[in-house]
Amino acid sequence: MKINCDREKLASAFQLAASVAPARSPKEILQNVRMTATGKSVMLSATDMEVGIRLEITEGIEIEAEGSVLMPVQRTMAILRETTDEMIHIESIDTLIQVKTSRSKFRLPAANPDEFPQIAKFDEDSAYHEIPTRLFREMVRRTVFATDADSSRYALGGVLLELDGESVIAVGTDGRRLARMEGKGVSIGDHKTSGMTTIVPTRAISLMERAVVDSDETVRLTARSNDLLLRTSRCVIYSRLVEGRYPNWRQVFPKRDNASQIDMSVGPLFAALRQAAIVTDHDTRGIEFTFGNGTLKLEANTAQIGESSVEMPIAYDGDEVVLKMDHRFVADFCKVLDNDASFIFEIESSTAPALLSTADGYGYVIMPMARDR
Repeated sequence: MKINCDREKLASAFQLAASVAPARSPKEILQNVRMTATGKSVMLSATDMEVGIRLEITEGIEIEAEGSVLMPVQRTMAILRETTDEMIHIESIDTLIQVKTSRSKFRLPAANPDEFPQIAKFDEDSAYHEIPTRLFREMVRRTVFATDADSSRYALGGVLLELDGESVIAVGTDGRRLARMEGKGVSIGDHKTSGMTTIVPTRAISLMERAVVDSDETVRLTARSNDLLLRTSRCVIYSRLVEGRYPNWRQVFPKRDNASQIDMSVGPLFAALRQAAIVTDHDTRGIEFTFGNGTLKLEANTAQIGESSVEMPIAYDGDEVVLKMDHRFVADFCKVLDNDASFIFEIESSTAPALLSTADGYGYVIMPMARDR
């Protein structure tokens, strides 16, 4: 193989592919990215046997000789990061890889690319869902933060995808809060998921969100019994599914007739929350939200740090309701929305969960904390 390529374009793609390769592994060959040059493009492949990626580069590439090499992740990333030339030359010479720029030259030992594991391919003849790119990215961004990769309940370490006809739903929870985003897609070949078992690991679905680019109008998802594949115009990502069954999230979502619904904006709430949280610490994360008389009061009290009280006007004149919540959970909701976004803050009592929802299909449930007596 012999290629010339734009260093910045290669570095960007290589970094994404390299994020899949394990830093340590009993199988040393996995600590490489396979680079295959054919036709007018270069394909980068990486896997840790749980997640895999095939990423195509079509711009800034000149192929002088086709072929494949295994690029060691750490050394290659260091070269791409530290060199400043616009173009970079890569050539395989027997069992070596030669990397050259106008002012530097490196020779690295290379393993046999034929021994590198194959990454699953997206079968275009299979059934799949087609989802608008913007919706897919919002589905991931608005749910993945609520997962719990450290939980002993493995199912909580990923995002549940429910795909059925036009309905596409993503859900993330750690048992104390739950985020759900829904929208519309297109089912091709009568594709749909079954039950509560299509759980994509947090790391894998975060990679999928990063791999999608704005120029992609849609993404394709196909779910099988033990894995899921995503395809865009330039890449295919494979992921094994999390073992286990997801909790029945619909039972968690409150459906009540006596709750108060308050129209609010993200920016003012987030600003007041950041002020109130100044006197909190790792062990004392609770902030009391007092709704009443057209005002929302946020109060925190932490021994040896101090107290805070912040007020903001709201459109609420019902009976006083006091909710104690982990301020980080409320902040996470604010961070995935624009400052000028509007939402409904639904409350019922000091012991009932709060529901925060937007008009575009996003819902977020926060379980209240016990209040000090």
